[in-house]
Amino acid sequence: MSKIGIFMADGCEEVEGLTVVDVARRAGIEIQMISVSGKKEVTSSHKVTFLTDVAKEEADYAGLDGIVLPGGMPGTLNLGADETVCETIRTFATEGKLVAAICAAPSVLGQEGLLQGKKATCHPGFEEKLTGAEFLAEPVVRDGNIITSRGMGTAIPFALEIVRYFQDDAAAEKIAAALVY
Repeated sequence: MSKIGIFMADGCEEVEGLTVVDVARRAGIEIQMISVSGKKEVTSSHKVTFLTDVAKEEADYAGLDGIVLPGGMPGTLNLGADETVCETIRTFATEGKLVAAICAAPSVLGQEGLLQGKKATCHPGFEEKLTGAEFLAEPVVRDGNIITSRGMGTAIPFALEIVRYFQDDAAAEKIAAALVY
């Protein structure tokens, strides 16, 4: 069974993060919510407070097959400023593991040089931060082991693409049908 992590920072877009968690779990993909703040409690950009599974210091990164970054502000800035996040996405990209980001968070991938020669998308207004990427105005873009998406309104297709990455079209379609998507 595949196992992925999702970094959660104060100021994240909760719908983008929690949709991925929900859809992955429905698909039987183990997903661990990882707080970057040193505590398990995270407060989103819309003042929704929730608990993560672990703090970043407790996570077993070697046991993960992929990592996800939700967007939101200032959550994206908090992710991009965190050395554990940056080191993890660089390592995962180098190892060919999944690195996925939605909304403003693909800018962190650009900041770390992970989009060079890749196709990618992001929230409108962040295109110039996709350093080295070919921008596509698509809801979700997958290029090898990198998946990017545009924002809260594309959270379900983003999550389904993650399912498709680890399983197949049939698994993603089964989840989509159960969601009445």
